[in-house]
Amino acid sequence: MAEMLPKVKDFLSAQPMKMLVNGEWVDAAGGARFETRDPGEGTVLAAVPAGDAPDVDRAVQAADAAFRKSGWATMPANDRAVFIHRLADLVDEHRDALAQIESLDVGKPLAQASSFDIPNVAQTLRYYADLSVHTRSREPIAVSGYDAHTTRSPYGVCAFIFPWNFPLLLVGWGISPALAAGNTVVIKPAEDTPLTTLYFARLTEQAGIPKGIVNVVTGLGETAGAALARNPGIRRMSFTGSPEVGRLVGEACGRNLVPVKLELGGKGAAVVFEDADLDSAVKGLTGAITLNTGQVCCTASRWMVHESLWDRFVDQSASALKATRIGHGLDPDTEMGPAVSEKQRQRILGYLDRGEKEGAKPLLPGGVAIVPKHEKGYYVKPALLTGPPENVCAREEIFGPVAYLMPFKTEEQALDLVNRSAYGLANSVWTRDLTRAERVAGAMSAGNSWINAHNVFAHGIPYGGWNLSGLGGGVLSPETLADYLRLRSVVRPLS
Repeated sequence: MAEMLPKVKDFLSAQPMKMLVNGEWVDAAGGARFETRDPGEGTVLAAVPAGDAPDVDRAVQAADAAFRKSGWATMPANDRAVFIHRLADLVDEHRDALAQIESLDVGKPLAQASSFDIPNVAQTLRYYADLSVHTRSREPIAVSGYDAHTTRSPYGVCAFIFPWNFPLLLVGWGISPALAAGNTVVIKPAEDTPLTTLYFARLTEQAGIPKGIVNVVTGLGETAGAALARNPGIRRMSFTGSPEVGRLVGEACGRNLVPVKLELGGKGAAVVFEDADLDSAVKGLTGAITLNTGQVCCTASRWMVHESLWDRFVDQSASALKATRIGHGLDPDTEMGPAVSEKQRQRILGYLDRGEKEGAKPLLPGGVAIVPKHEKGYYVKPALLTGPPENVCAREEIFGPVAYLMPFKTEEQALDLVNRSAYGLANSVWTRDLTRAERVAGAMSAGNSWINAHNVFAHGIPYGGWNLSGLGGGVLSPETLADYLRLRSVVRPLS
């Protein structure tokens, strides 16, 4: 295993952890704490403040005061961009430490965190900083008889509740446009994985971002998260997580008429046609289902495979998954780490059991994986199932390394299977026929359609969901920056 870096040792030695509110590192008002664990070992990493409503109130009040008084909201966009670029530079400078903490907290392979998650945070900060500089805050309106224009202004306090699968990556995707637009933020990280967010909060201080602009309240979802969603002082809400909790967050925001962005789950499909590059499709889809141990909302967990390819595709996929090296995130040979918690592991195992009881046939049995020297970690094996489309494992989001395969004969059959899902986040189509690829991609009911690839994220391309997968806007694009700016019309009659 990789040796723990001195920066990481120093960070984890500061026990118990504290949270950042109004530029101060504080305990929860009630003094309560919870533990976060290394899922690869099952051991405690840190004791973290269990914030509650009073802590959320204080953070929101601090963010509101900073919005009104610090000058952050009114300074030119290029001046804010200087701070945000400085923060991005610090993320790059601390990449190795952040990646190691992310690997320890989530269980994901260190190489993934180091090569994608953490660098992408810095890239996202820079993308929105630069975009804000080139975005016009005033636009004239050509209307006869009036001198008119629109202006765009930041909302104020923007609240964020993030999940545990990509903790810091999603912080970067979420708060970068909000900060670049001139808002202040209150972040509630997932209780399973709060550590990189707390480390990141230290970097915001080093970047010179004024106190109160960025606040982090750690705590449980049902206490701190619920208190943040219903707080009347917030002006914009963003939640990333399950549809079940998303409904609760949306309801709470609705009572205060607070606009909300909901980035929710998925049950992504991949359609593999008879002319697909078989090796590429197998590599892409087995890689997708093992990425972050399948704990990815947009991953392809339903594979529609043309009947002429079925046997070869199943054999190659099963062989590739059997060869996947399962291990601790800090082991350089690891290709797939553990589930994030024992609760999540039991969820995955429970779905496999339910699916088989409903008639699913295992093409590659899953189950508990035993990793030598890490027997207490939360490891599972990848699994492939097949059966009727009504099976629970074909319908519901498992959030694990499990794919449900279904054969098809015609394009119409494939699309019917794809669009039966109540979700609508991301699907992919695999074929050498680009005309067919475009046609099928355009007929899939989801916010994102990918061709001959899966899990594609690029700054500047909108990424968001339909139906149970979300509402209120997406991420990673100019439209996202606009989500954090309010429109105002200014009109003067000419006569």
